[in-house]
Amino acid sequence: MTQASLRAQKLDFSPIRKLVPLALKAKSRGIKIYHLNIGQPDIESPKIFLDKVRSFKKKVVAYEQSGGNQALRQSLCRYYQKVGLRINDNDMVVTHGGSEALWMAFFILLNPGEECLTLEPFYTNYTAFSQTAGVKLKTVPTYLKDDFQLPPLKEIEKAVSRKTKAVIITNPSNPTGAVYPKEMLKELVDFCVKRKIFIITDETYREFIYDNQETVSLLSFKKAEQITVLADSLSKRYSLCGARLGVLVSKNKQIVEAALKIAQARLAVATIEQEAAVHLHRVPQGYFSQVKKEYQTRRDVLMKGLSKIPGVKFNQPQGAFYLIAELPVKNAEDFCKFMLRDFNYQDETVMVAPAEGFYGTPGLGRNQVRIAYVLNSRNVKKACGLLKMGLERYSLRQK
Repeated sequence: MTQASLRAQKLDFSPIRKLVPLALKAKSRGIKIYHLNIGQPDIESPKIFLDKVRSFKKKVVAYEQSGGNQALRQSLCRYYQKVGLRINDNDMVVTHGGSEALWMAFFILLNPGEECLTLEPFYTNYTAFSQTAGVKLKTVPTYLKDDFQLPPLKEIEKAVSRKTKAVIITNPSNPTGAVYPKEMLKELVDFCVKRKIFIITDETYREFIYDNQETVSLLSFKKAEQITVLADSLSKRYSLCGARLGVLVSKNKQIVEAALKIAQARLAVATIEQEAAVHLHRVPQGYFSQVKKEYQTRRDVLMKGLSKIPGVKFNQPQGAFYLIAELPVKNAEDFCKFMLRDFNYQDETVMVAPAEGFYGTPGLGRNQVRIAYVLNSRNVKKACGLLKMGLERYSLRQK
């Protein structure tokens, strides 16, 4: 029988979505699921965006420019100016969400067989991006006991080889919620500049930083401008996951030109969504302040609920809207399956993501889950209660 390529066969299913078939079966049985497995916010998208989509009046939905709608790129420049970055519209290519920007970065910066360093646990799709680019993703562990903060540079240096050509940093972090201080980022920049290692900086959750923590964009370091690629997204910032709008940004003209070549090959990003997004720079600061306050409240409700479950350990996330929890089980994926297949209380259950797939080192994260606090506080509290009952029943079943 004719088979797909070895490259395709080696690709892994996303640990965030791999249990979806079980969830669909549970729903077919009439079970309500509280989805804490995926970063899909229930925050309303900005009215100005939705109004512009509805008011699109052109009789032909034509191709947009491959590099992105000119007015949108100028609008993004205004946004970056507000967050302290000097970006012009020739420094960027509009992409199909932040994911395409990341995928492009792997293809542009690394040759097949070369290595990209990242911290584990990491955003699971980095695995797929690196695999399709023929790149080895090499991990440096961070730990729950340290709140998943950046490890000492000597630990990063141990992972560097002559094949190391890039490092990818997610700040704030998905899946841990860690926020990296400016001084630590400066040390990382000096490290990469000295060794001529590219930096891919994933800053999708820039707006969501709590407890008066502060950080900076890696693109803000002048000395690192020529080695840094910013992968950014409108999905979480404006609760526009389905609009699939992101951007690749770099001061290195060769990188931007290469991104444009790839963009031309895939033609263009959706026209109507880009035209609507042109106006997002008009979203008032109060929108972000309110959304950040809401997420911090949800985080606090989640931590309070988890603290009432015996044997559960977790970090206090300082950003994004994710948390890694260590459960009193040997195999968290088996527990997640149990919650969908065998457990419900009053026809309700909860879905979280097994964390093992967020690690590159075999065995790490096997008893952990990633929880996305993207539901309102009442539902987060309800989900914590279901988790507590589920763990109690699962424990009895394992005896």
